[in-house]
Amino acid sequence: MNLFFILIGFVLLILGGNWLLKAAVGLSLKLNIPKIVIGMTVVSFATSAPELIVSVNAALKGSPDLALGNVVGSNIANLGLVLAITIILTHIDVERSFYITDWPVMMIASAMLYGFLIFDGQLQRYEGVIMFSFLIIFLIYLLRFQKPAVVDEMPEDDVILPLYKIVLYLAIGGVALWGGSDMLVNGAIGLAQGLGVSERVIGITIVSIGTSIPELAASIIAVLKKEKAISLGNLLGSNVFNILAVLGITSMITPITVQDQGLLNSDIYWMLAIAFAVFPLVFIPKGLRLGWRDGILLLGTYLTFVYITAF
Repeated sequence: MNLFFILIGFVLLILGGNWLLKAAVGLSLKLNIPKIVIGMTVVSFATSAPELIVSVNAALKGSPDLALGNVVGSNIANLGLVLAITIILTHIDVERSFYITDWPVMMIASAMLYGFLIFDGQLQRYEGVIMFSFLIIFLIYLLRFQKPAVVDEMPEDDVILPLYKIVLYLAIGGVALWGGSDMLVNGAIGLAQGLGVSERVIGITIVSIGTSIPELAASIIAVLKKEKAISLGNLLGSNVFNILAVLGITSMITPITVQDQGLLNSDIYWMLAIAFAVFPLVFIPKGLRLGWRDGILLLGTYLTFVYITAF
């Protein structure tokens, strides 16, 4: 039954990623908003919904390490697994707003989480309010001032959709991603518990990979359809959303206290390191481009992290 849930979850995630991409592109055209903004808001919020659901439920059920491990592990997976696979498949050309706005905000959010957790090993309600408030300010800035951060290779193939289709694709895509991820995570947890794996390890590896599948599905579909702006924006925005929205909202509902010190002694540093590593990779070996060599390096780093954490 667990394997069945995993299989059905994958199918729903692939379909949901396709529908969500159609809605995002249609919305960016309808509102004349750069696709990177849609990727970092609408798509990121929808693909971060599984992390939010898992983290809130885990925190309310007295499993804070699962709530934190899910987000920290998902942020590592978004860059080390999802971005890696995306740029192994095809390169992404990056424009200057990536390092002026998008990457710095992701690093600020990551550093904010690190500071709050290292201070007392907890995320208090007021810290959740601070994180969520920062997210609102960032979104307002994006909608008012952000410029495209990735070159759109095929603008001539864009088709303006009627509003009802955009809403329909957005709704069914979001539901499919949420339902698919939920089935996948439940199936994965069922298998993991039979192996006697700890709550932190389940959260940082299996659950985080499961909740990152929507990002993987949306990003690969975006790349196959030459919508690289959506792909990169989705991943950067998802990491920002995971910290500022998922943990912000979760800690506002109920404070989160770290129980397994591995989260503070190891996992949080892996998250910071891989987030920082994206910056030099954009410039090396060729300026403002992420290619297959960068993807192999990121993927190798992620596999090393999983091996060290799980074994």
